[in-house]
Amino acid sequence: MKVIKRNGSEVAFNAEKIANAIRKASNNAEPAQRLDEAQVQTATATVTERCQALGRAVAVEEIQDKVELCLMEMGFYEVARLYVRYRYQRSLVRRANTTDARILSLIECNNEEVMQENANKNPIVNSVQRDYMAGEISRDITTRLLLPQDIVEADREGIIHFHDSDYYAQHMHNCDLVNLEDMLQHGTVISGTLIEKPHSFSTACNIATQIIAQVASNQYGGQSISLTHLAPFVQISREKIRRDVIAEVEELGGDMDPERIERVVERRLHDEIQKGVQTIQYQVITLMTTNGQAPFLTVFMYLDEARNEQEKHDLALIIEEVLKQRYEGVKNEAGVWITPAFPKLIYVLDEDNVREGTPYWELTKLAAKCTARRMVPDYISAKVMRRLKVDEKGEGHVYTCMGCRSFLTPYIDPETDQPKYYGRFNQGVVTLNLVDVALSSGGDMDKFWQIMDERLNLCHRALRLRHERLLGTLSDAAPILWQYGALARLKKGEKIDKLLYGGYSTISLGYAGLYECVKYMTGKSHTEAEGKPFALDVMKRLNAACATWRAAENIHYSLYGTPLESTTYKFAKCLQKRFGVIPGITDKNYITNSYHVNVREPIDAFTKLRFEAEFQQLSPGGAISYVEVPNMQDNIEAVLSVMQFIYENIMYAELNTKSDFCQVCGYDGEISIVEEDGKLYWECPHCHNRDQSKMNVARRTCGYIGTQYWNQGRTQEIRDRVLHL
Repeated sequence: MKVIKRNGSEVAFNAEKIANAIRKASNNAEPAQRLDEAQVQTATATVTERCQALGRAVAVEEIQDKVELCLMEMGFYEVARLYVRYRYQRSLVRRANTTDARILSLIECNNEEVMQENANKNPIVNSVQRDYMAGEISRDITTRLLLPQDIVEADREGIIHFHDSDYYAQHMHNCDLVNLEDMLQHGTVISGTLIEKPHSFSTACNIATQIIAQVASNQYGGQSISLTHLAPFVQISREKIRRDVIAEVEELGGDMDPERIERVVERRLHDEIQKGVQTIQYQVITLMTTNGQAPFLTVFMYLDEARNEQEKHDLALIIEEVLKQRYEGVKNEAGVWITPAFPKLIYVLDEDNVREGTPYWELTKLAAKCTARRMVPDYISAKVMRRLKVDEKGEGHVYTCMGCRSFLTPYIDPETDQPKYYGRFNQGVVTLNLVDVALSSGGDMDKFWQIMDERLNLCHRALRLRHERLLGTLSDAAPILWQYGALARLKKGEKIDKLLYGGYSTISLGYAGLYECVKYMTGKSHTEAEGKPFALDVMKRLNAACATWRAAENIHYSLYGTPLESTTYKFAKCLQKRFGVIPGITDKNYITNSYHVNVREPIDAFTKLRFEAEFQQLSPGGAISYVEVPNMQDNIEAVLSVMQFIYENIMYAELNTKSDFCQVCGYDGEISIVEEDGKLYWECPHCHNRDQSKMNVARRTCGYIGTQYWNQGRTQEIRDRVLHL
């Protein structure tokens, strides 16, 4: 059994520490009130047994609670009182400086909670540790000085989650759609250097990677770019190459046959596209931003975003090269081709590519092969999205999410009277733990809705704090974002306030644990007829709250299906502490993401996607669905069938497979998850290697791929996933 210390690290349970604490409290009591050694051992054994009965790691505070209860049950009230006083005195000492221990533990790499907070950060690396150290300081300032204590306590108890509190002290936003077109076409400034419009595709790719790195260092969420914004530079390179080829032929006195010249031009152009795409892939993977990781980048591939047929043709060339290079993968330090975490790729399915005989069917087949091997691209249905994302003029739109799933709401720019998506952003997220609402109600439906309204009010106040933290921010705080085109072209010294209202940006009410919430309140899964109506009522209540706040404040609140990476473990532990272990509800070290079907529930891929489509529609601020599949590399037809089903039925979905490698024995298959002494380990099934530094594991975490491992809660969730195909 493990004990979770206050700094987040885990240590082995030691019953003697309990006995010593009881002895110290007893020795300070009047002689007649003291415990003898046999009674100390009895109390220690009782507390130990109750901790073991939890079937999980136990927090220090939980052990102390059980000690107090046990002493009172045994009639030693004076000793219990002294024990409580000692706890209070120690808490005052700790409160004087809550940060030092966590920082020291992460530097020494024994803080498991922090080390496994982000599946794409290596906590051993100095740059990551510096980011975590800064984050701990920021979080400490945030919880002590910047946030009201009731919100801090609600976050600590897992009632809500105040996302990215380690960045809250600074005036930073969450995620965005980078206006790469504006920056490439009209120039930008990077680190005080003017970057003019590029004169070739390869140069445009180089500049794009610099923009991506700069943007990532000035925000804390994901960013997205569109390959469409690079497509015009293919024609610029084509014309430049054609001039060069003609000049070479003239100088050599060769044949000026137009067809032969065009073949040479296109061959050289393809080489440049290949090198440009390679630049983006390798630079994004190898860049290290100021937050200690590669940029969280999503690349959008939508053929009908092109403005003419030539640009569409050139965009298809870029997409083809991106898919080919991602299919190949990247080499790890042992020279083996593996699956990288980023950039995340999104491929749009539409009438010109979704079935055999359509103009770009071969490109879709290549996407399917890439998905089967590397888990990307993910898929957006243009057909469904046009139906769901309708602006005030009644027109449907297709656009990418920001990062892994956060979607902007449709918006007409009042200055141009045209739809606008690139250059917009999200202000931040606060997530409501729906399972806690249900358990707090005790199953009483009237009480449930009363508590729901109280918790929504709490979330609203927390979201307002996020919004108000950005108010008054000067464009000078992040020139690449606010002055030089990534999000706006404001003047120096100008405040960003106007971008926070009227729909230009969004702010997100997240939610988690719908499955467990419905299961507790109705006794049924939300996939069942008896549970689904209540699930839909919950979703409608959340959306109604966002609509009310939006109408009153002109701030675009939107409902968001929270990914919950490390927070799934935090919520689960808090629920177990507050309500105990309830079979089917709190008996796992994770809760279910957003509206998803529980990972353990048997359901086929098509039924799952059709069911979740209805809930995606009710999560306009962001959502993604997935199906868990076996190795599909020899069954591309099945992958294509799933993709075509996505096109007809659901806006945004992905296929999860496995892509692992053991560096010790060369095993190229699924790395297993094994349990030992209550703890989960990744293990090669061939040589039993457990050294995570000597294996490459890639798993879909929350809409994006993780490669740096996960906390115990998320690891258990990954282990429990059933196949849907």
